[in-house]
Amino acid sequence: MSSSHTATVKVRFYELDPYDHVNHVNYLRYFETARVEFLSELGFGLDVMKDRDLAIVVVELHARFTGQAKLHDVIEVTTEVGEASGAVSTWHQRMTLDDDPIAEIDIKAAFTSLEGKARRIPPEFLEKVSPSPIT
Repeated sequence: MSSSHTATVKVRFYELDPYDHVNHVNYLRYFETARVEFLSELGFGLDVMKDRDLAIVVVELHARFTGQAKLHDVIEVTTEVGEASGAVSTWHQRMTLDDDPIAEIDIKAAFTSLEGKARRIPPEFLEKVSPSPIT
C-alpha cells in the first residue's frame, strides 16, 4: 500500500472570494477531502472507522499559502503520513497547480473513540503508512 495519496480538485464558482480566487477556508476543505480519500484507500474509510468506534480528529494545524487558484483550475493535493505513535500521527499535505505549490499544511491528528477518548493508532494503520516527506 502506498504511503501517499494524490487527489484532484476542480475549483467551483461558489468557492471564490470577492477577489475571484479561492477563499482560504476552501483550501482547508480540499485538504480534508484528500485526507478522507487517503484514509479510505488505506481501508479506514469513515464508515469503517465508525463501525470500529474510531475517529481521527485534527488537534493542531499549520497552513502556508504561497499561491492562488481560480475558477476551473484543477488542483492536485498530495497527502502523506509522517510520524505515528500512541494516539497521534502527523500529516503533511501539499497543494499544487500546474506543478507549482500553492498551499501546504502540517497537521497533528489523534485517533479517538467516537466519544472523544484517546485511542491507540490501530496496528494495521501503522503497517500501511510509513514516513516519507514530500520533497
